[in-house]
This record gives sequence, C-alpha cells and structure tokens, in this order.
Amino acid sequence: MSSEEVPVHGHCDPRFERVREIFTANLSSGNELGSAVAFVLDGEPVVDLWGGWLDFDHTREWERDTLVNVYSTTKGMTAICAHQLAERQQLDFDVPVAEYWPEFAAGGKAELKVRDLLCHRAGLPGVRQPLPHGALYDWELITRALAEEEPWWEPGSRHGYHAITYGHLVGELIRRISGRSVGQFFEENVAGPLSADFHIGLAAEHDPRTSKLHGKLMDREHMPPANELPEFLREFIRSMSDPSTMTGAAFGNPPQKPGDVNSRAWRAAEIPAANGHGTARALARIYGALARGGELDGVRILEPGTIDAAIVEHADGPDAVLGGLPMRFGLGFMLRSPIMPLSPSPRAFGHPGAGGSIGMADPDARVGFGYTLNKMQMGLVGGPGGFKMLRAFFKAL
Repeated sequence: MSSEEVPVHGHCDPRFERVREIFTANLSSGNELGSAVAFVLDGEPVVDLWGGWLDFDHTREWERDTLVNVYSTTKGMTAICAHQLAERQQLDFDVPVAEYWPEFAAGGKAELKVRDLLCHRAGLPGVRQPLPHGALYDWELITRALAEEEPWWEPGSRHGYHAITYGHLVGELIRRISGRSVGQFFEENVAGPLSADFHIGLAAEHDPRTSKLHGKLMDREHMPPANELPEFLREFIRSMSDPSTMTGAAFGNPPQKPGDVNSRAWRAAEIPAANGHGTARALARIYGALARGGELDGVRILEPGTIDAAIVEHADGPDAVLGGLPMRFGLGFMLRSPIMPLSPSPRAFGHPGAGGSIGMADPDARVGFGYTLNKMQMGLVGGPGGFKMLRAFFKAL
C-alpha cells in the first residue's frame, strides 16, 4: 500500500513535518493499522494527526474522535487524581494505607504506606488465590482480595510493576476519600474541566466511535526465536505463562480470554491501571497542562510543586515483576530512562501502555504528547512508532 492510499488527516505545523512523514510511513508499511498522534507545545496544539483504519478490511477509517483502549497509559491519569487529593490535604502519602482503608491492614500490611502503592513498591502485583474469569469487572471482589493479600516482598524493599492491581489499590483510596469512583473523580476533576476526551469506564454511547484492539501483546507466532530475545523478556515470558508465579499472577489472575478487551464488559468496568479509552489529543492536552506547571487555558489540574514532587525518583533498577527489566518510577509516573527515552530532558515523565500507546510531559520544553493505536505492538514500555515521532519532534524543536 502506498502512502497516498492511506487516509491521514489533521494538522501538523510545518516545523514538525518529519513527524507527519513518520506517522504516515508507519501506517503505509502495515506496522500500524490505525492511529493518532498529538503534540501540545506551551499550550498550543502543533501536531494533531489521525489516520488509517479501524479494521483489517479497510472498511472504516480512523476518525478525528476515534477512541481506543490505551492499557497502562491509564495509570498516569489515575495518578493525577491521587495527587489532586494530596494537594487538598485529603491524602497523605506517608501514612499507612489502612488509615483510609482499615481492612487493608490484614496480611501484615498495617504499616504499608500510601507512597509505596504509587511507585510499585507495595509488594502486591498480583493475587495468589485463583480468581474466576470476569472477576476483573467486579471492583469489590478485587479490592477485597487485595486487602486480604499478603505482600510478595517486604513493602518498600524493592519495586515490581503492579500491572493491574495499581489501579485498584490507588483507586480504592480515591473512592474511600472522595466518595467517587476513579472514573467519576477523573471526569469531574481532570477530563471535564480540560475538555479532554478520555474515559475510565466507557459508556455504551461511545461504542460506535471506539476502535477494537487487534492482535496480542505476546504473540508467540510472530516472536523471534527465544535465543534472540533479551534475557529479561525470556524470563518474563517464562514467568507470565505460569499463574503460580508472581508475574503470572500479576498478568493472568483473573484470567482474560481473547477478545475480552473489546467487550462491553471490559469497556464499562473501571480498571484504572489498564482500561482507559481516549484520544491522542486528550493525552497531549492533559500532559500539556502538566508540562506547563499544571495549567492550560485557565484550567489548573495540579500545582507546580505537586508535579515536582510527583516526578522525584522513588524506584530505579531491575523490576521484580518484569524479569529484571530496568524501570524508573516517580509517584504514579514512569520517568525518563534508557528504555523510556521520552525526550532529551531528564525531567520528562509520563506513562506508556502495552502495545504502544503513550502519554508524556516534558516540563522543560513545555511539551505534552499523546499517541494511540489499535494494532498491538510487542512492547511493555511503549512501541517504536511513538518513540520515533518523539525523537523527530524534539530534533525539530
């Protein structure tokens, strides 16, 4: 397929024409099916592109307002809500979780601090007790199981990616303190005020403009031979396939079936670590506000000091869940690192999602970025398409 045959729409400032070229080439090559990319520079949208298709038969184009599941890119949105509560002095990161959630003290967790939930040091990446298919859509069941769970390691002593449980752990604090679910709180305090088209818990009315996700994150048929994979990925794959392991529990309990991510049940549930649905424009706008000290178009979502505290490094080094992959976390956000080269700025932060989506802020360059796509790419911390466009943007800046 030539680039002329791929539908690409939107606006791109001439300075960043290379971003458009990469975006179009990604679609033309077949590496991507449908996608969108957006950059906000000091509050101004300078790149807002969308293109490609919603289906492999090329019967429906990706539209300006197409929504798609962005997996863990959702975690950054949930973190903003927690930081808003802290800013209002309703949530203290240095007190035990059990002060807000008394049942959480079970299993030797009476002294586990709120701070450890946000930087993946809590030792609760998964639930040991096998849970049934569909349990992920039952908020009370999951939070009750987490409250009863014993940590897999001494809280605070190491870090390991809480791929799914992060959202329920942080989200239950938001719910207990505010009386609102994460999705409601986010809509009322972030998405609504900023007019950002992002949802945690998607209403059925949005289904007609929501793209399915195509493919699997770990597609064994299309993987290189095991001896060509990095050691961390080989270890991760081995552990993830065994539900009795910590990594297996983190990613496979409760179990999911192929296609679940495109179901109405998945979309309707609030899974604040993994099932946010939004546009690239919405991500760029939200992170664009954070890149300007928390304010955009007269709407303030966080104070500058809150953002500075949120991106202080809290965890760095081999991740206990991801096979030893070197990760770097602040409070709810991933920080710039060799495997997350967000921008030239060491203060860049954000969050990627499985399969390639990503949102990020560069507070030094005052840049917000969002990238969404519907064809799963192999990658735990973003995909090649997004990072290529980031490099091109900052080179031109």
